[in-house]
Amino acid sequence: MTTVGRRSALTPRHLTRTGERLSFVYLERCLVHRDANAITAEDADGTTHIPSATIGTLLLGPGTRITHQAMSVLGETGAAVAWVGEHGVRYYAGGRALTRSATLAEAQAAKWANPRTRLAVARAMYRLRFPDEDPAGLTRQELLGREGRRVKDCYREHAARTGVPWRGRRYTPGDFTSGDPVNQAITAAAQCMYGIAHAVVASLACIPALGFVHSGHELSFVLDIADLYKTEIGIPIAFDVAAEDDQDISPRTRRALRDRINQTSLLDRCVDDIKALLLPNATERSTAADPDMDRVVLHSDGGRQVTAGRNYAESDDPDNDEVFW
Repeated sequence: MTTVGRRSALTPRHLTRTGERLSFVYLERCLVHRDANAITAEDADGTTHIPSATIGTLLLGPGTRITHQAMSVLGETGAAVAWVGEHGVRYYAGGRALTRSATLAEAQAAKWANPRTRLAVARAMYRLRFPDEDPAGLTRQELLGREGRRVKDCYREHAARTGVPWRGRRYTPGDFTSGDPVNQAITAAAQCMYGIAHAVVASLACIPALGFVHSGHELSFVLDIADLYKTEIGIPIAFDVAAEDDQDISPRTRRALRDRINQTSLLDRCVDDIKALLLPNATERSTAADPDMDRVVLHSDGGRQVTAGRNYAESDDPDNDEVFW
């Protein structure tokens, strides 16, 4: 059997697709290093090997130290790395894209720049969340009102299902423990979903700041995508965890969410949903954000694109085809 340490170096063609990767790996109070194509996490209990190409996002919590070699292999395999607060509650800094293609980023920018298409994407997002309703013709204010009512109904439904007392959504930024157990679980689930959505958005080279529902924040599009799965996955899990016990809410919520993500192949679905929102045409979606595509072109007149890396200075020499580098 070939061990991780004896495998040959990875190339982009060998990289694990975003949808097939672990949603996230959280580490704290350890030294992160490299052993061939794996990263290692060393603490008082020993050393754990983690194949780097299987990681969607590596969350580095308090007390972690990471070597240059570990960052190098994570970069080579396209894993996103995020520095976070304790229990992954706060996000400080992170990663890179898994794809080389700008297809989705350009489609996102084009749809965001036009008020009509921006609203159309917002309606499509609402339709993904609540497929039993048709949002066609709704204004933004009407979308927000309907979304608010559906989320409130979701809270009440799962409170009745689990028997957990519900007194409304309460969260004080920076004070996680101020809420009751179910509010703590909802906050923990939301933070995890933001991290997962950010990992997928970053891996597809989309633009985190250009949101279609949220606006004015560097992670507006991340919040848009995370909210697609709030009422289906995040809120039900939070109530299930709170109904079991009121101890260790945050870690138990993360583990329950991790298991549900794996069961439902959420990362694969998230990738498909982003492509469908930004590229409604099926042909465009089939080739969008291909990790093997390494193509650079130049904008020319009339919407044309021409080959990059060549000199386009006017010349009388018919053989002029100078390559820049």
